[in-house]
Amino acid sequence: MSDALSVRAAAAEVGARVALVAGGRAYTYAEVAALVERELPGLAHACGYGAAFPLVADNALPTAITLLALLELRVPALLLHPRLTAEERADVVAEARHAAPGAYPDAAVVIHTSGTTGRPRGAVLTRAAIEASAAASAANLGWRDDDRWLACMPIARVGGLSILTRCLAARRTTVLAPGFDAATLPALLAAERVTLVSLVPTMLARLFDAHPDWRPPAHLRVVLVGGAAAPAALLRCAAGRGVPIVLTYGMTETCSQVVATPYAERFAPAECGAGRVLPPAELRIVGGHIEVRGPMLMAGYLDAPPLPPCTWFDTGDVGEVDARGCVTVHARRTDLIVTGGENVYPAEVERALERC
Repeated sequence: MSDALSVRAAAAEVGARVALVAGGRAYTYAEVAALVERELPGLAHACGYGAAFPLVADNALPTAITLLALLELRVPALLLHPRLTAEERADVVAEARHAAPGAYPDAAVVIHTSGTTGRPRGAVLTRAAIEASAAASAANLGWRDDDRWLACMPIARVGGLSILTRCLAARRTTVLAPGFDAATLPALLAAERVTLVSLVPTMLARLFDAHPDWRPPAHLRVVLVGGAAAPAALLRCAAGRGVPIVLTYGMTETCSQVVATPYAERFAPAECGAGRVLPPAELRIVGGHIEVRGPMLMAGYLDAPPLPPCTWFDTGDVGEVDARGCVTVHARRTDLIVTGGENVYPAEVERALERC
């Protein structure tokens, strides 16, 4: 049984290393493990057998400690976005309680999709899938002893959660930020000596707008950009400032990224579309649609039967793969515009407007 997601095991291995930075204070793995131990008895009593534990997941120390405690107990966490209304939270919790308790024995977290294709659905992510995703990321980016990953994206979403789980599996440091603030981000990156940060394209654009002269500090080795297509103009601006960009493509159902810019190409990411497939993930195009499979794929949705082993998952995205293995994502299938019998991709329209 793997100990990759166990903070107890991490404390035994690297107890003096900083695990979390929150509220201006650094907590070692030994200190975090002690905080988790204090929470375990009450949490174990509150958890129902086989049910996911509802957790309003803000980017604060108590959330991280509770999440780590649930991983230690092997109880799945039902992550609730802080912006959900009371009624929306009640609906999500009710749905989770009606799910079959024994359907997902290795479940680690349940995260609801962003709803880009309709009503948000609860994706069940297993420990094995989270570990496979973390390993695939590590194979591309590598790890340094001084790595510190800034989490300014919501932990309630897979992009934010994966920062915490990757750092835990690698016994590295997560720097928790309450949220994204373009005005203060450069100072935070410098003060905490952040080496990796995850952003969506809009965040990166706001950073550039707020700081026209900003260039990355030498210790910042990766800026992961995903969640949406990065405009060509934004990538040109990043290249001009010497920002090390790793583009990523993935989704909640795949525990975050399955495609990424190779680390060695981080100063020229636009040359390979969304990047290349991260082994052991597999990707194919069927009828123009992107399908993926691999050990990082979710176990299934709460409102549907578990996915069969080794199944190909239709992402709902339209794309292609060139002879170099570079993946281009044209659009979400539901965003596709059909006019006069022709397919029009919104991203192409956006690029044309940018050129104007």
